[in-house]
Amino acid sequence: MTKFSDLNLNPKVLKAIEEAGYETPTPIQAGAIPHALEGKDVLGIAQTGTGKTASFTLPMITSLARGRARARMPRSLVLCPTRELAAQVAENFDTYAKYVKLTKALLIGGVSFKEQEQLIDKGVDVLIATPGRLLDHFERGKLILTDVKVMVVDEADRMLDMGFIPDIERIFSLTPFTRQTLFFSATMAPEIERITNTFLSNPERIEVARQATASETIEQGAVFFKGSRKDREGSEKRTVLRQLIDREGEKCTNAIVFCNRKVDVDIVAKSLKKYGYNAEPIHGDLDQSQRTRTLEGFREGSIRLLIASDVAARGLDVPSVSHVFNFDVPGHAEDYVHRIGRTGRAGREGKAFTIVVPRDEKNFEDVEKLLQKEIPRVELPGVKAPAKAEATADEEKTDAKPKRTRSRSRKSDKSDKVNAPAEATAAEAPATEAPVEAPEESKDTKESKAPAQKSGADKPRSDRGRSDKGRGRGSKSDNNVVGMGDHMPEFIALSFDERRAS
Repeated sequence: MTKFSDLNLNPKVLKAIEEAGYETPTPIQAGAIPHALEGKDVLGIAQTGTGKTASFTLPMITSLARGRARARMPRSLVLCPTRELAAQVAENFDTYAKYVKLTKALLIGGVSFKEQEQLIDKGVDVLIATPGRLLDHFERGKLILTDVKVMVVDEADRMLDMGFIPDIERIFSLTPFTRQTLFFSATMAPEIERITNTFLSNPERIEVARQATASETIEQGAVFFKGSRKDREGSEKRTVLRQLIDREGEKCTNAIVFCNRKVDVDIVAKSLKKYGYNAEPIHGDLDQSQRTRTLEGFREGSIRLLIASDVAARGLDVPSVSHVFNFDVPGHAEDYVHRIGRTGRAGREGKAFTIVVPRDEKNFEDVEKLLQKEIPRVELPGVKAPAKAEATADEEKTDAKPKRTRSRSRKSDKSDKVNAPAEATAAEAPATEAPVEAPEESKDTKESKAPAQKSGADKPRSDRGRSDKGRGRGSKSDNNVVGMGDHMPEFIALSFDERRAS
């Protein structure tokens, strides 16, 4: 079995790794680190929680151990989609580079430009940034990227989801063509494939798992739920969430609850606090200082439930998360994999449960198609499943043919008559098909009705306004005027007749 000592890393880096308690690299680390140390471009594809961060931090520290950075000209660049992931990468550099004299700067939103500019002016070996803040500094003239020797793009598929791809392409164009590029992603969407073909030079592709797969150590489940009324669905859905948490009991030491919308994050967190649960929200609209305090509290264990939007779904390394609860089914199936990847990390066991309401069933089907397996259904006492889910469960329990249901449609009535016994059909025939004779009319009555039938008011609509010669569509005359419709005035037709006669 490969060990870190076999990977030709800097001895000072190996010492830091040993003190951190690691001996054996993960598959993505064992595959990517040797190629990165050789200076080759690397395309790493691995599911979340497999140690991708160390796959590029360790060889970068080894490569940058020699040399010195100049003012405003970083020697390496790491791009991350979110502030939290960027901060986590910075922590990894602090852990593994503590015996190597390397300087770093973290460029993220929510922090003053002045403090970041002071770090850049001194010169940094490692620049870790989100794309937006990096370009802000560049446009202010505070940053020069022509000396970047190693460039890393982390969680590239998340960059795509957040709309950062144009920024990434621009940043690539600002760095030297001779740079080394380390590109990591959990999935390979067509747009990501296009970027790698454009900006990577003959990369070594390291793929350690099927794209967009969940870890086998995660036990998954789904609760299908239908609210009693539309205006009560949100409240009743939060009740289902509390039932799931209580059902796990002491096994749920800590958990992340994912919501699709930021407003729901705040509502769910407030509701859980109201019922005595230790919960705090985290999403993109909160101040960076508050987000940092919340994450630290969750890592330390002072916060049990972290209610989060997808800002926390990628890259957050909290190894001991026991549970993940999806309050909403994510709109993109790949996001489901990243969400539940917060638990069951580094070979640990974890549990992930999803609440599915009728409007989310299509998205949930997409998740199961991506995973190529059915997620087990979980039944909770007092929770009513939608009719569709109940019907599916009944079909699985029995192979009998479905019973015919009564229908008021004409098609159903006709089919019933065809399948009915002959005696019943014969008995019904006189009542339905016997002609009804009209009463005889006197001669006076007939004569009184005759003029009325000849009047224009009683003529069919399509025959009104037509002359005896037939000017409209369907007449026997040869002098029709195309495009004039059924209600052409008589004088117009006459004028055309006169011209034709002449």
